[in-house]
Amino acid sequence: MQAKSQTADGKDNPGVIAPPPLIVLATVVLGLLIDWLFPVPVLQVLWGWPTRLVIGAVLVAAGLAVGFVGFRAFSRAGTNANPWRPAVHLATYGIFQWVRNPMYVGFALLVAGVGIALASTWTLVLMIPAALVIHYGVVLREERYLEAKFGDAYRRYKQAAPRYGWPT
Repeated sequence: MQAKSQTADGKDNPGVIAPPPLIVLATVVLGLLIDWLFPVPVLQVLWGWPTRLVIGAVLVAAGLAVGFVGFRAFSRAGTNANPWRPAVHLATYGIFQWVRNPMYVGFALLVAGVGIALASTWTLVLMIPAALVIHYGVVLREERYLEAKFGDAYRRYKQAAPRYGWPT
C-alpha cells in the first residue's frame, strides 16, 4: 500500500528513541563489561561450554535468519527498514504475516545467543531493560506513526499479525 506523504504532526518518521541496532550493541557490550567486572557464573554452572556454544550458535543463527528475512521483505516491498527513515509502503506478506516486528525478534534471539555462548549472565539480564526500551521507545512509536500514516490499512494489519509472533 502506498503511504500518505507525511503524518498529521508533519514529520515523516516514527521518532524512535535510538537506532535499534545501537540498543542491541549497547546491551551486549554493557552485559559483557558488567560480567567482566562482576562475574555471575550461573550459565557456567548450568551448562558446559560445548552446550552453551551450540545453544548460542543456534540462537544467533535463528536471530540472523529472522532478521534477514524481515529486512529482505522490507526491500521487496520497496520501503525503508531503518525506523528513522520514512515508511513508503506496508510490508504485510511473508514473515510479516506472522510477526509485525521480525527484526526485533531476531535481535532478541541474537542477544540471547551471544549471552549464552559467552556465558554472560548480565547480557541476558540486560535483555529485559533493552526489550522495554525497544518496546516503548521504538515499537510503540513506530506503531503510532504507521497508524497515522496508513490508517485503516495498518489497523487491519495489526489485527491480523501479532506484534512479536505470539497472540496477544
